[in-house]
Amino acid sequence: MRRLGALLRRLGAATGAGWALLLLACIGGMASGTEDPGKAAAPRMEFVPPPPGSYELQKIQPVADAQFLESTGLTVSLSALTRGKITLLTFFYTYCVDPLGCPFAHTTLANLRDRVTGDRALAGRVRFVSVSLDPTHDTPAAIASYGREFTLDPTFEWRFLTARRVPELLPVLDAFGQDVSVDRDEAGRATRTLHHMLKMFLIDAQGEVREIYTLAFLQPQVMFNDIKTLALEAG
Repeated sequence: MRRLGALLRRLGAATGAGWALLLLACIGGMASGTEDPGKAAAPRMEFVPPPPGSYELQKIQPVADAQFLESTGLTVSLSALTRGKITLLTFFYTYCVDPLGCPFAHTTLANLRDRVTGDRALAGRVRFVSVSLDPTHDTPAAIASYGREFTLDPTFEWRFLTARRVPELLPVLDAFGQDVSVDRDEAGRATRTLHHMLKMFLIDAQGEVREIYTLAFLQPQVMFNDIKTLALEAG
């Protein structure tokens, strides 16, 4: 419902029957995004997204800092990868095979990357960050292998990260409100995180989360317009 509220705020200029039809279309789009989980395709977009810069994305929360490992094995702070550029961040597993999970998310991101690199005004201003939910399995070598096909374009920054241990990852997931279930050993220690809800977080160049996309709203055109809106806001 928060995303629907955001759409309504963006389209505040609409009036009369057009407004009513648009509202119904948005609600219909929310339903269609959850009715058929067997199809790995973006939910049908039954509305015309407002143009970039014609609306404002509200500030939701700052990104909490944390330490991660890059695919090279070097340590990097999350703050270094969520500031200075517009950032789209998501969580994933390298071994996820759910057609509406990580493979779909990264296919959507690849589509969005191509839109961004095709826009000269966004050159060097956008990055993607993918954070593993399972540092037990997803070592730096594993995320390097997984991310290779997505990082072939040297002109676009797409970073893949993993934590050293699950306990170091959990505060980050809690800060983002990323829903997961956690496996624990006999002593109650967290060992793996599983069964997450697909989300993507749009972060401005100051490190503020400005939009959260769930499965029903993974629309590349809407996401692209949101990125452009943040770029226009920054000047």
